[in-house]
Amino acid sequence: MRRYERLQHIRRLDPEKDFLTIYRLSAVYEFPWDFTRALELALYRTYAVPSIGRLLARTAELTDRTQQRYDDTALLLDAIVEHGFDSDVGHTAVRRINQMHRSYDIANDDMRYVLCTFVVTPKRWIDTYGWRRFSQHEAAASAVYYRTLGQHLGIKGIPGSYEEFATCLDAYEEAHFAWDEDARTVSDATVDLMASWYPRPLAPLLRAATVALLDDTLVKAFRYDQPHPLAKALVRGAVRLRGRAVRLLPPRTAPHYARQNREIKGYPDGYRVDELGTRPVPGVRGCPVRHPDPSTAPQPE
Repeated sequence: MRRYERLQHIRRLDPEKDFLTIYRLSAVYEFPWDFTRALELALYRTYAVPSIGRLLARTAELTDRTQQRYDDTALLLDAIVEHGFDSDVGHTAVRRINQMHRSYDIANDDMRYVLCTFVVTPKRWIDTYGWRRFSQHEAAASAVYYRTLGQHLGIKGIPGSYEEFATCLDAYEEAHFAWDEDARTVSDATVDLMASWYPRPLAPLLRAATVALLDDTLVKAFRYDQPHPLAKALVRGAVRLRGRAVRLLPPRTAPHYARQNREIKGYPDGYRVDELGTRPVPGVRGCPVRHPDPSTAPQPE
């Protein structure tokens, strides 16, 4: 296979009908490393919305069990990519995600914003750092893929096209990005987690490199010190150089799913999709929502 042959195949597919095939080809063949980094950044962006950052801090899941929650999130999303929405595994993954979300009082607007980050951040990352730009076909298929996921999650008012997702994301961040002390705690825990994947002496350098990859709106929202312009140029230049090097390599012939990433460390003996994620219990620390007494709830007829 030639370097751009898979892209030519993608362009012959229909983004509306073949969205899963296109998304899978992009995520696990064309850009597996970039998708991992971009989806990490997508979730990280959401912390800068105080209502999201505070909730994540109050559950303590992303501060006390950061690696576990990272693994669970990646593996649940990965199960849908690998097996599809109509598979038993895909149904189980969607059910677990819904069970977790419904344990908390999460606004629909926040849920829709998180969905937007999954669509928009990968394209923007790949256009900047990937070995080639993300094609219009791939962007359109990604929008349909996450529109479908959002419908399975019961999210209302989902944007239709990639452009609408991008407009929704930018407007929401402009209106809601703000400083929050609890959200900063979650941000620090996540940056520390990423640094922990490498030898300890490199941790300070890796933390600085992570912040250098953040855009100014995120740095401002979390009140990090602005990275030195030279540090930003070096870090971003190094990631761009990686993309140019990948362009010279032969195309990938085997899929690489998120479950194969070295960053997944919580399940050395394997895992079951139906056992991933949190199960908040009313009255137990970690669930910030008041739950009504089931005995007083209306019963279905």
